Amino acid sequence: MLKTAWLIPLIPAISSVLILAFGKRLPRKGAEIGIAALAAAFVLSVIAGYEWVGEHVPRHPVKSHATWFEMGGIEIGVGIHIDGLAVMMLLVVSFISLLVHVYSTGYMHGDRRYTYFFAALSLFTASMLMLVVADNTLQLLVAWELVGVCSFMLIGHWWEEQNNSDAAIKAFLTTRTGDIGLMLGIVTLFFAAGRNFEIENLNRMALNGQIGHGLLLAGAALLFLGVMGKSAQFPLHVWLPDAMAGPTPVSALIHAATMVTAGVYLVARTNVLFAMAPTSSAIVAGIGALTALFAATIGLKQYDIKKVLAYSTVSQLGYMFLGVGTGAYVSGVFHLATHAFFKALLFLGAGSVIHAMHHAYHATHSHEDAQDMRNMGGLRRFMPLTFALMVAATLAISGIPPFSGFFSKDEILAAAFARGGDTPVYYLFYAMGLLAALLTAFYMARLIAMTFLGEHRTGERERAHLHEAPWVMTGPLVVLGVLSVVGGLLNLPAFAGGSHLLEHWLEPVTAPAAAFVQVELPHGATELFLVGAAVLVGALGLYAGVRVTLGRRILPAREAPADRGLGLVLSRKYYVDEIYDALIVRPTVWLSRVVLWRGVDQGMVDGAAVNGTARLSQGLGWIGSRLQTGQVGVYVVLFLVGALWVLRAMSR
Repeated sequence: MLKTAWLIPLIPAISSVLILAFGKRLPRKGAEIGIAALAAAFVLSVIAGYEWVGEHVPRHPVKSHATWFEMGGIEIGVGIHIDGLAVMMLLVVSFISLLVHVYSTGYMHGDRRYTYFFAALSLFTASMLMLVVADNTLQLLVAWELVGVCSFMLIGHWWEEQNNSDAAIKAFLTTRTGDIGLMLGIVTLFFAAGRNFEIENLNRMALNGQIGHGLLLAGAALLFLGVMGKSAQFPLHVWLPDAMAGPTPVSALIHAATMVTAGVYLVARTNVLFAMAPTSSAIVAGIGALTALFAATIGLKQYDIKKVLAYSTVSQLGYMFLGVGTGAYVSGVFHLATHAFFKALLFLGAGSVIHAMHHAYHATHSHEDAQDMRNMGGLRRFMPLTFALMVAATLAISGIPPFSGFFSKDEILAAAFARGGDTPVYYLFYAMGLLAALLTAFYMARLIAMTFLGEHRTGERERAHLHEAPWVMTGPLVVLGVLSVVGGLLNLPAFAGGSHLLEHWLEPVTAPAAAFVQVELPHGATELFLVGAAVLVGALGLYAGVRVTLGRRILPAREAPADRGLGLVLSRKYYVDEIYDALIVRPTVWLSRVVLWRGVDQGMVDGAAVNGTARLSQGLGWIGSRLQTGQVGVYVVLFLVGALWVLRAMSR
C-alpha cells in the first residue's frame, strides 16, 4: 500500500468527477459517491499506517517517482513520498473529511447545489491529500493552489449573497498574496538545490552544506510568507474569519484538516531548512506567538459563534507555529492532530446549533440572526448531547487534563520555555503563549455560557422548534468527542505514564533537524511547575469566562447596546480590515481607476495611440482630398511647381 499511496488522493479526485457526471441521477444526489470515496481513502490510509509500523517495513521513506516531462534540461516529475509524517496526515485528513461528508448530508439537505457541494468537497480533500504525499515542491505547489481554488468555490457556495462572494474573493486574494512568497521561495530553493524540485534532495543538500546560509534563510523566509497566507498568520489572517460565510461543514474542514494546516505541514516537511536557518525559525515562532495572543484577544468580543471559533483557529495555528518555530516539530504536529479533533467537533457542534436556530426561526418566520450568541442561551435543555460534546471540546482546547489539547499545548509551552535558556526571546514567546491560553479558556467559556447556559433568548415561539440535529449529524460529533478526550494518547508524555508514541513515529522525519536544534523538555520540578501553571491558567480562564458572562444580563442582539472603548476595538478586530482598506485597497483602486484606466488606458492608449492614429490618418486623408480636386488646371499648376522645384534642385 505504501508504494501505491497515490491511490489515496486519486480516489476522492475521481469521485469528484463522478459526482458531477452522475450525482443528480442517484438517490443521495452524489453524496454516497463522496462518502464511499473518503471511506476508501481512510481505509487505505489505515493500511498504509499499519504497513509503516510493521516489523518488515523499513523506517526510511517509501518513494515512487516518475518523469512527467523535460523542458530545457529540467526534469518536471510527479511522485509520492511516504513517511511517518505523511501517514499521520493522511489518516487525519481522510478521517476528518469522512466525518464532514457524513455530517454534510444532514446539514446541506435541500440545498439547491447539493451535488456540486459534494463534488467540490471531495476535490478539496483530494487536493490536500495530494499536497501531503507530494515528493517535490512543484507538485506541492500545484496541490497548494488547488486547495485555494476549492476553498474559493466552497466559501462562496451561496454566492447569491454579496457577503459570501466577497468573503470568497477576500480569501482567494489574501492567500494568493502569500503564495507570491511561496513561489519565489520554491524558485530560490530550486536553483539553490541544483535545479531540482525534490524535497528530499533539497533537505540532503542543505544538510551537506551545499546550500549557502543566505539562500537557506531567504528560501525559508519566502516559504513562510506563503505559509502565513494559507495558515492565516498575522498580518495575513484577515481572510479566515470572513470565510465563515461558507457552509459550516466547509468551515470545519478548512479549520480542522485541510488548507490552514497545510502551512504547518510544509514547515514540518522542510524542517531541515528552518533548523539550519535559526533566524527564520525565530521568525516563525515569534509570528506564531503574536498571532496566538492577537487572535485570542479578538475572540473575547465576537458574537457570531462561528467567528469566535474562527479566531480560535487563528490562535491555535499560532501555537502550532510557536511549536515548529521553537524546534519542537513533533509538538507542533501533535497539536495539529489534537486540534483537528476538538476544532472539528466545535465547528460541527456549532453547525448543529445553527441548524436548530435556523429551523426555529424559519418555522416562526423570524428574521433574527441564527448565528449570534446573544440570540441563544439555555440551549442545553433542548440540545443536551451537543452541549456535553461541546463542553468536552472546550475543555480540550482550554488545556484541561486529561483532554487531548492539554498534552499538545503543554508540550509547546514547555518547549518554548526550554529554548529560553539559550535564546531569551523565547521566554517572551512562552509568556505570550501562556497569556493566550488564559484568553482561550475565557472566550470558550463565554461561548458555552452565552449559547447553552443562562436564560433562553431565542424567543418563546421558537422553543417548540428547538431540538437536537438528526443522527447523521450527531453521530460524527460523538466520534469526535471521544477523540477529543483520548487524543492525547497519541503522544502521552512520561509523567503521565506514556512513551511519547508520536515522537518515535516521527523521529525519522525530525532527526536531521534535531542535530541542529535540540529542544530538551524540562523534567522534574520544573516540568511539574510548567504543567501546573498551564492547568491553572486554563481553569482560571474557564471560571472567569462563565462568571463574567453570566454575571450580568445578556440582551438579544436587537436590544444589545453598541460596544464602546476597548470592547469596540476588539469587536472591530483592531480595525485591521479598515487599515488595509485605507492603505492598500483604496490606493490600489485609485491607481487602477485614475492612473491606469483613465490616464494610461483611456488617455494614452485609446486617446493618443488608437484615437490619435485614427485622427492623424483622417487628417492626412482630408489633406489628400483637398489636393484631389478633379480640376485639370490645378493639376497642371502643381505639376509645373514640382517640375520647377526639381530643376532648381538639379541646378545646384
